[in-house]
Amino acid sequence: MNREKTRPSAIHLVAVGPGGIALETLDGLAAELARVFGVSCHVRTDRFDAAFAHDTSRNQYHSTAILAALDRLIEPAEVRVLGVTAMDLFVPILTFVFGEAQLQGRCGVVSTHRLREEHYGLPAREEVLRERLTKEAVHELGHTFGLRHCPDWRCVMASTHAVERLDLKEAEFCASCRRAVGL
Repeated sequence: MNREKTRPSAIHLVAVGPGGIALETLDGLAAELARVFGVSCHVRTDRFDAAFAHDTSRNQYHSTAILAALDRLIEPAEVRVLGVTAMDLFVPILTFVFGEAQLQGRCGVVSTHRLREEHYGLPAREEVLRERLTKEAVHELGHTFGLRHCPDWRCVMASTHAVERLDLKEAEFCASCRRAVGL
């Protein structure tokens, strides 16, 4: 069987870094991910310290380093892990990322830092943050199934480098991506 079509036995959410992610936020995200992927989704009580990934010159956290460390923590192999953080993430070739995942791997990480309206000088809107976080989480977990970016701009797997584009897409896979992950 292709690894990208292997169904995980569960999805675990892990808070990454210092504070910033409320338990209610993680619980709500767990419910949405369980609905989308049709597997149980658990919020782990341990907090993952990612201080090692901090780049002082950028004042951001290197998401690829966080993924590598999260991968070493996972057991059993059928579980997918999604780190959720309030820290600002980056990869060296981009100014920032909303999240990153291992293509056909077991780990992903998402950040609320640039998903919050306050980052753009606007008043806080929790419903907007929840919707954006769900989309980004489903997107990154989609990569762990082997999905690449989708040309359908409405699909959750469409590439997004700005919240405006993120707001336009759905929180669901298009029919083609849904078939590819076996949903």
